[in-house]
Amino acid sequence: MPIRIGTRGSKLALAQTGKVMQKLDELGIGSEQVIINTQGDASTQVPLHEIGGQGVFVRALDDAILAGTIDCAVHSMKDIPAFRPSGLVTAAVMKRDSPADYLAHKGEIGNIRVIGTSSTRRKAQLLRHDPEITIRDLRGNVDTRIRKLAGGEYDAIMLAEAGLERLGITIEGERLPPEKFVPSPNQGTVAVVSRADPSLMEVLSALDHPESRTDIAIERAVMEQLGGGCFTPLGIYSCGGRLIAEVLSLDGTRAERIEVDVKAIEEAREEGRKLKAKAQDLIDDAYKRLGIVP
Repeated sequence: MPIRIGTRGSKLALAQTGKVMQKLDELGIGSEQVIINTQGDASTQVPLHEIGGQGVFVRALDDAILAGTIDCAVHSMKDIPAFRPSGLVTAAVMKRDSPADYLAHKGEIGNIRVIGTSSTRRKAQLLRHDPEITIRDLRGNVDTRIRKLAGGEYDAIMLAEAGLERLGITIEGERLPPEKFVPSPNQGTVAVVSRADPSLMEVLSALDHPESRTDIAIERAVMEQLGGGCFTPLGIYSCGGRLIAEVLSLDGTRAERIEVDVKAIEEAREEGRKLKAKAQDLIDDAYKRLGIVP
């Protein structure tokens, strides 16, 4: 009986799921795709922090796994909230693609004045880099965002480089170095979430990339200590044990940052606790300004 794999219906989600299905097929394991609609896909005109953050893309798929409608689901790892329902496991972490953000634009970069993004992190980092630019909300799938850029609604838009690569899209612009524009935790990583069934977990574990799993585990350990979700501008990036993490004010004028080597998850948690202690006022202020009750 084929493994039933749940996915959102966007082009990017389908491309990611197709990659997982191809890997399974190469291992002689049958699978079938099941499209699940999520609140995040339905509410594209509303900023993410107003409808519950990145977790809105995951909740419907979690429910479908727990209900037995599907066996597992494919996600962009950065969309998976820190705290997970009982009975679910991250059965596989695929080899990480580019973690970087990509600034897509037309013409000279010095002429950019209006940039589209709905990410509080990207907004804060951009304003820190250039306080004179204007940030306007931008949601929708990659095609929609690029179409709005082409239509002149924005001078530039922010995208995840990994998403462009998975979709085979080449567009004028530039990669932003993750050491300076620290990405969202787990950005560029695809994960397979399944019910906690040992036989299913064993099959899916063949897709796991240990080095990527270690890096994303370090990032999530810091994220869990910081909290904040997509409400607080924060970036967390680990590569081969080198950890960079920062918390910013919404306007990008203030930030707390760490850059350290970590060898174990508990070390990452401790670094996360220390960073939170230094950045608590930034976290509290973000919640207050966005009208979010922690």
